[in-house]
Amino acid sequence: MRFAILSGGTGWHVQDLLRAAVAEGHTAEALDFRATSASVNVRDDSWDRFDAVIVRTMPAGSLEQIVFRMDQLHVLHAGGMPVLNPPRAVEICVDKYLTSATLQRAGLPTPRTVVCQRSDAALQAFAALGGDIVVKPLFGSEGRGMVRVTDIEVAWRTFRAIEQTGGVIYLQEFVAHPGWDVRAFVLGGRVIASMRRASADDWRTNASRGATVTAMTLDDAGVSLALAAADAVSAVVAGVDLLPLPGGGWTVLEVNGVPGWQSLATSCDLDVARAIVRHVVGVAR
Repeated sequence: MRFAILSGGTGWHVQDLLRAAVAEGHTAEALDFRATSASVNVRDDSWDRFDAVIVRTMPAGSLEQIVFRMDQLHVLHAGGMPVLNPPRAVEICVDKYLTSATLQRAGLPTPRTVVCQRSDAALQAFAALGGDIVVKPLFGSEGRGMVRVTDIEVAWRTFRAIEQTGGVIYLQEFVAHPGWDVRAFVLGGRVIASMRRASADDWRTNASRGATVTAMTLDDAGVSLALAAADAVSAVVAGVDLLPLPGGGWTVLEVNGVPGWQSLATSCDLDVARAIVRHVVGVAR
């Protein structure tokens, strides 16, 4: 098979997918999403040379550029080309509000969340959520831009700054936890690996922020919840972040539709990239 790997560069994950494709006897090419083009009723073989597409990242861009990139994925998917993740999953997971709303609509446990455009509405939500919240960028990953706020004056300044820069204010209640959470890696309706991410001095447990990661076997309830979360957002591949609740059980923090796996592959001794390539090949055949 001939794979197109869409990204905004040629970082570690792109290189790992290129390696895995060759190791499995296929060919692969890294494409910069910012340089792609499409046509209608004009001969154009820019996509015809590929049999499948793996979306690795969605680079930043204008609204028109992002919409056009998503349009290309929709057209390819509608034409029968395997696209991982499917465009609908990419659309949902890139947007934290839409992800939270989709999880809630599916009846899955997820923290209480309020999204506002005005700081006065956000201040009311801050009180309604107990005065201990996490402010997150609507688009973002790896814990970047997340702030825990417990003081009303800090809350007001934070909300005003976001409003004045044209941002959306995403507030989520802070859920007390034991200093660790779980990243479950879902692929094709299975949890192929999971890791525990622990931080001794930071409530954020992202591996990119220095959290300690170790392989772990997720219990049946956690596995079922991770699979249900991925299914709810239409994701074939997903990194599902689960937080243990004080009284037992789990809540879903986020679902990443273009999940990284560098730490997971190392801690779980698993060739994730080859598993992804094999899955796409199996679907295509």
